[in-house]
Amino acid sequence: MAEVGPDLRSVGQTRPGCPVSLVRDRLRKAGLRPTRQRICLGWLLFGRGDRHVTADRLFEEAQRARVPVSLATAYNTLRQFTDAGLARQIAAEGRKTYFDTDLTEHHHFLVEGEEELVDVPGGPMPVAELPAAPEGYEIARVDVIVRLRRRADGSSAAAAAGMPPSTE
Repeated sequence: MAEVGPDLRSVGQTRPGCPVSLVRDRLRKAGLRPTRQRICLGWLLFGRGDRHVTADRLFEEAQRARVPVSLATAYNTLRQFTDAGLARQIAAEGRKTYFDTDLTEHHHFLVEGEEELVDVPGGPMPVAELPAAPEGYEIARVDVIVRLRRRADGSSAAAAAGMPPSTE
C-alpha cells in the first residue's frame, strides 16, 4: 500500500497536535519559511523519530508518498534543515552524505555495503589525543564513524556490536 503524504489543504491552518502543524511550527522556530515542500519533506523526515537518511532515501520516500519534489529539492531541503539546526550532516562514505535528526552528541556505525548508518549505543565516547586546532580555528565537533562489515561466517556484525536490528 502506498504511503500517503500530508493533506496539503491543512498547510495554512493551525491545529494543535496535528503533525503538519507541528512540522510548520518547528520550521518557523528554526527561522525557515514553512513552504509546502518543506512541510511535506519535514513530515516525512521527522515523523518517524530520530533517523539517518540520505537525500536519495528521502526522495524515494517522497515519491512513494506522492509528494511532488525533485531529488535536488530533497537535497537542498536537507541542507536548509541542517543550516537551521534541525538536522546534522554526516559525510560518511566518499561522496555519500547522511542527515541525522538526532542532534545530541553521539557517534555512528556504518554498515559497509548496506548504506546503513546506525547510532553507537551509549552516547558519546571519549576521543583521546585530538590535535590542536590551527591558529584562528576551534574544534566544532568530532564525528566518529566505526565501519562494520558482515562476518564471513554469516553472523551479523551489528548484532555482535550489540546493535538492535534495523527498523528501516
